[in-house]
Amino acid sequence: MLNLAQKIRAALGEDPVDILLKNAMLVNVLSGEIHEADIAIKDDIVIGLGDYQAKQTLDLKGKFVCPGLIDGHLHLESSMLSIPEFAANVVPQGTIAVVADPHEIANVMGAEGIKHILRTSENCPLKVYIMFPSCVPATPFETSGATLGPKDMLEFRDEPRILGLAEMMNYPGVLFQDQEVLDKIEAFEGKPRDGHAPGLSGKQLCAYIAAGIGSDHECSTLEEAREKLRLGMKIMIREGSAARNLDSLLPLVNSENSRNCFFVTDDLEPDDILSRGHIIALLRKAVAKGVNPIRAVQMASVNTAQYFGLRNMGAVASGYKADLMVVDDLKDFTVRQVFSSGELVAENGKMVVSSSSVGSVEPIRSFNVNWEKTQDISVSGNGAKINVIGVIPGQIITTNLVEAPKTVDGVITSDTERDILKIVVIERHNGTGSNGVAFIKGFGLKRGAIGGSVAHDSHNIIVIGVTDEDIILAAHEIDKMGGGMVAVDNGKLTAKLPLPIAGLMSDKPISEVQANLQKLNAAAKELGCPLDSPFSTMSFMALTPIPELKLTDLGLFDSLNFKFTSLFAAM
Repeated sequence: MLNLAQKIRAALGEDPVDILLKNAMLVNVLSGEIHEADIAIKDDIVIGLGDYQAKQTLDLKGKFVCPGLIDGHLHLESSMLSIPEFAANVVPQGTIAVVADPHEIANVMGAEGIKHILRTSENCPLKVYIMFPSCVPATPFETSGATLGPKDMLEFRDEPRILGLAEMMNYPGVLFQDQEVLDKIEAFEGKPRDGHAPGLSGKQLCAYIAAGIGSDHECSTLEEAREKLRLGMKIMIREGSAARNLDSLLPLVNSENSRNCFFVTDDLEPDDILSRGHIIALLRKAVAKGVNPIRAVQMASVNTAQYFGLRNMGAVASGYKADLMVVDDLKDFTVRQVFSSGELVAENGKMVVSSSSVGSVEPIRSFNVNWEKTQDISVSGNGAKINVIGVIPGQIITTNLVEAPKTVDGVITSDTERDILKIVVIERHNGTGSNGVAFIKGFGLKRGAIGGSVAHDSHNIIVIGVTDEDIILAAHEIDKMGGGMVAVDNGKLTAKLPLPIAGLMSDKPISEVQANLQKLNAAAKELGCPLDSPFSTMSFMALTPIPELKLTDLGLFDSLNFKFTSLFAAM
């Protein structure tokens, strides 16, 4: 790393630079223009713009140079990849940094999960920053594998790569002035504190923001995003695998407010990483929908860096980290080269350096299911109507439907003709034997079952199926392989994806993960499921902070009123 005098001498041209990128068209996110430039790199920083003596000169011949892309909010665990494998597949797409919320692995493993993310991302070409999980457990309405309180946060607060407090999902706790919640917020005073408040409005929203919450990635409508923006929140425009809000929110963005908006993926599956792309997919889509390319690049880089206090990142200018990508044009953004901290790390879609880190990505066993204690999943019917979880395709919010159940010999069963299926969540951390049982509409299965150990946020076993036998079989198969996803059909396992790292991530290459996931999706489709991402959608059906109706191992939950509700509807 250069000392101050070395930087000055190099910038003055007294010492040679390492690399000179000549004849570039620089997308300057600071001045808001595109201009010709020669870009000088010394060690890990951009030392200046202009003609410099260099050890190596690369003639870009008019290609465009943009700052490297930054994902402002994602759960790495949702990629189902180890961090080195994730990096190997997003860095060639121009992503040089992510701000991760390790909320998922923390709910399984606690502080050890956060340490795992830090350890396995060391010395990686992808810069991995962390927002400390604010809700472990997410709520008291499910059984998680760990608890992280304000005191646990203080241990990590001064870790250089931990930037602030991750999404405060427990917004009722904020509004009710729960002391532990307030202590968590205060533990990160002076640092970014992300929000998670779908549908929150009016005085309640004002109170949430007044508590110190600075951003939100859960806006699903233009009106919701506009209100939050007016009240001072940064708007994270999300386009993930299950939740895709870019189309709805992009009309909000204009030249006067774009600096307060940036792009995030939140949860992105391997198939989407390969087929659609990472942050670059949002960049392309925004430009295709008419956003000025400079503005779009700002939303994918400098806006994100500035919100998180990454002062020397997000732009190509003197003193900034030499994190940049070379692209053919500002429409398709075909990435030719990627530099991370001044080093060429990817070229023409391939890594040219290793993405390995110093940390182990070996399996981490995290299952403790007590099958002897696990309760019967049959439901006796009494003629009353039932509350049914209503799936909304492409969204993680649900509706509360009231339906007449199908009853056979006094027991409520799945009704494939009306697409009302049984959903079960089984506790897998502490051997309590607890399980929740309810019904769901929108998965369309005609037979069999699908299930997994990815079930936000506590990641208990979740299964949706037609018969109790197939549901239980699916749950046992998930436990047997130490976590993952399965499809079963009439007593037979038809597809599986092992996720041996805490039941959340694979230790295999993305090609293998993608192939297994494609087989799972095909198996789900064969069973009758019409959803594009059935396993990703299923994983959110236990997420209690998201309205309207969800299921945990402790029961059916009304997320609007933040309390448990009966399976049987009030008459």
